[in-house]
Formats: sequence, structure tokens, C-alpha cells
Amino acid sequence: MNGAHDLGGMMGFGPVEPEANEPVFHADWERKMLALTLAAGAAAGWNIDASRFAREDRNPRQYLNSTYYQIWYLGLLRLLEDHGLIGADEIAAGRALRPPAPVKRVLAADQVVSRLQQRVPYSRDTNAPARFAVGDRVRTVMMTPAGHTRLPRYVRGKPGTIELVHGAHVLPDSNAHGRGEAPQWLYTVAFAGRDLWGPQADPSTTISTDCWESYLEPA
Repeated sequence: MNGAHDLGGMMGFGPVEPEANEPVFHADWERKMLALTLAAGAAAGWNIDASRFAREDRNPRQYLNSTYYQIWYLGLLRLLEDHGLIGADEIAAGRALRPPAPVKRVLAADQVVSRLQQRVPYSRDTNAPARFAVGDRVRTVMMTPAGHTRLPRYVRGKPGTIELVHGAHVLPDSNAHGRGEAPQWLYTVAFAGRDLWGPQADPSTTISTDCWESYLEPA
């Protein structure tokens, strides 16, 4: 979707200013928000792409005026309601109004560290040959998706060069909406800054973006 989360290449938001010695959490509730998200994800079994879309899919005013973990909170409410674990009336009341719904699993306290350290592979086998090879010139497709995508808005319709071929991976555009993993070949594409932002861009600038095969066409 074309939402407020997709800020790449946009002007007017000022420079990124890293906070010196930034803590992992700025408030105790943020720590709890991370824990709730992990526990609820284990209980309901949604995937990482659905979780990302739940955070992205909101009014731009709300998104831009929310902190990082406030957005996680709003996304979690959406997911819990969509999966039938809470109701809109319970959200409004701030408490449970019905017995708890059954869940797939419970994440025990002694499983949390291993869960956080777990590396979940998203590579998949495929019989389809790769359409592109390193060095090929390609162009990203123009799209205005209604749902989730990992193709940044500022690189759409732009020429680039295949830099790396990663094999087949789960397609987020499908996986986020329960339509299956639909694995596709994944490539790193290098874009010249001037192809993205015009002749006034720094000629030494190169941006590399991971693109699934359906995002690309021959240049």
C-alpha cells in the first residue's frame, strides 16, 4: 500500500538524527509491548508480513503522530481483533468481556530468549528458473497496491542493475494476506541516484534494494 510508512526519498521530514547512547526502550510500557507482541504472535500464529501490514495500514495522521511502539500497539490490536481473540467492544472497554478464545500455543517465559534468537528462514525451493542474472538491466514495475508490498515507492518505474541473486523466497505481498507463501526469486537491484532523483542528485550515490521477481521487468 502507499502509506505514510513508505517515507524513502520524501522531502520535508528533516535529517535522521541518531540518539547518542539510545536505550533499547524509552519507557517500561515499550518493553511490555514487545513482550505482548511476541506472546500474541505465538498464540495466534500470524506471520511477520501480516504483522508488518497491520502496523502500516493506518491513517497517515495517526501513523505520523505515533511513536514506534505506539504503532506496534495499534497493529497488535488490529491483529488480535482480526483473529477473533478480542472484540471491538473489549478494546473500547479496556477489559475482557467474554471468556478467552482458544489459542494455538502459549509462549512460556523460559522460551522467550530462544524465540528472540531464532533465525526463521524464508528461502524456499522452486522449480522455476530465475528470470534475471547478475548484470542484467531491469526496470521496476509501476504499482499502486491495495495491500502489503516490499517495493519502496521511490524506486517504482526506475531502471537498475541486478547486483545479487538470492534464490527463491516467500513473497510478502501474498503471505501478508493469507494467500500462501507464493515463493519467487529474490534479487538485489542497484539504482543510480540520478535515475531516482534526477540530474541534481549526487553522481556517486547508489541505492540497493531487494526486489522479488514480480517487481521487475527487463529494461
